Amino acid sequence: MQKTWPSETGDELSVNMPPSGMKENNVCSGQSGETMPVPAGRFEKRVAKAVTVEIRPVDEGTPKERTLTENVSPHGARVLMEREWRPGQQVVVISPKEGVRARGQIVYCELLAKSRFAVGLELSVRVESWGKSY
Repeated sequence: MQKTWPSETGDELSVNMPPSGMKENNVCSGQSGETMPVPAGRFEKRVAKAVTVEIRPVDEGTPKERTLTENVSPHGARVLMEREWRPGQQVVVISPKEGVRARGQIVYCELLAKSRFAVGLELSVRVESWGKSY
């Protein structure tokens, strides 16, 4: 199956999509026609760990939220939030107990239930303690 979208230049962008239910091959074509694998999924393992964090939007007009992580990795976390956050939104993540104060961004926001969201955070720095499973 082929999907087509208009691009900003007015040209169309076409992508070959696998039939529903089939996994696509993660391959990029180089200029000379050779193919090279494209990594898929996470680069770092997530560890189930409840850490108290405060998420502060960089734009001060939005209130901060204190919550717990569901899982963490050295460069990110999945947190449970009470309101919706925008993917791409810049935030500051603070966890005094873990010694963390880092800038980051919202990667995704998934509605779980009324006023309950799972939010993916990508941090701009590595948090070593979040990479250890203890």
